[in-house]
Amino acid sequence: MSDAHKVIIIGTGPAGYTAAVYAARANLKPLIFAGAEPGGQLTLTTHVENYPGFPEGILGPELMEAMRKQAERFGAKLIYDAVTKVNFMVHPFEMLVGKDKYTSDTVIISTGASAQLIGLESERQLLGHGVCTCATCDGAFFRNQDVMVVGGGDTAMEDSTFITKYARSVTVVHRRDRLRASKVMQERALKNPKIQFIWNSVVEDIHDPEKGTVTGVTLRDVNTGRRQEVSTSGVFVAIGHKPNTEIFKGQLDLDEQGYIRHHKRTMTNIDGVFAAGDVVDHDYRQAITAAGMGCQAAMDVEKYLEAKGH
Repeated sequence: MSDAHKVIIIGTGPAGYTAAVYAARANLKPLIFAGAEPGGQLTLTTHVENYPGFPEGILGPELMEAMRKQAERFGAKLIYDAVTKVNFMVHPFEMLVGKDKYTSDTVIISTGASAQLIGLESERQLLGHGVCTCATCDGAFFRNQDVMVVGGGDTAMEDSTFITKYARSVTVVHRRDRLRASKVMQERALKNPKIQFIWNSVVEDIHDPEKGTVTGVTLRDVNTGRRQEVSTSGVFVAIGHKPNTEIFKGQLDLDEQGYIRHHKRTMTNIDGVFAAGDVVDHDYRQAITAAGMGCQAAMDVEKYLEAKGH
């Protein structure tokens, strides 16, 4: 059994690291579990241009590394492992990391959400090098280029419309013959002269990992099996996000999509358990909004502990 802690932060990324900075500066000596994806989705982004304070932009992994160092400078301790089980029904709260048990008076959850991917090896190899999961983050890198968006829901239509601000053309690839998006989003995309559609098709391969950049895709018609090669400079995968909340099911109040619900400011339905970042937010999903929520969660934790006399 490990020593008890005042606050444990599950997950990193902008929310977790910012929470750690604030908690550490409040002398709460936070313990952070980095999780399966240390640094979160920003580690999959090559260049971040919309995070304040970096006029020339900054590499996603570099930004996360700077946040980690800042948290550790103030006394936060980072463990590169994932929490596999939690028990929020007891107090102090219990967290299992393999066979090791950790206890804490409070917990901040910042496990984020993972973009759902097509599942291709070439997609994985080119992630951050032409394959993108965030139009707001990466759309501006494709000025006057031809790009592709995969998906047929609201996210895909919103991304497609947004990217037309920069790209020469946007081709939407959808596995069905009609969109799943809301009427308003459909109409907006269908009326946009820069957006075209390829129906009843799936991406079978993305080219070219050997060149380290996206040059085109192989599409397969789901009805006829016919394949075609389409040139493109970028592929935006917009088939949804999945919040990383599996280990909290049955204990925390989740919405229909699996995201954690806030009950009082950043606190969950469990007194003393807080949540921040993309594990809560399925509207904005930006580094700056996650960082802001991480700050709020840490400040809420500090007030909570003071009120409890810790």
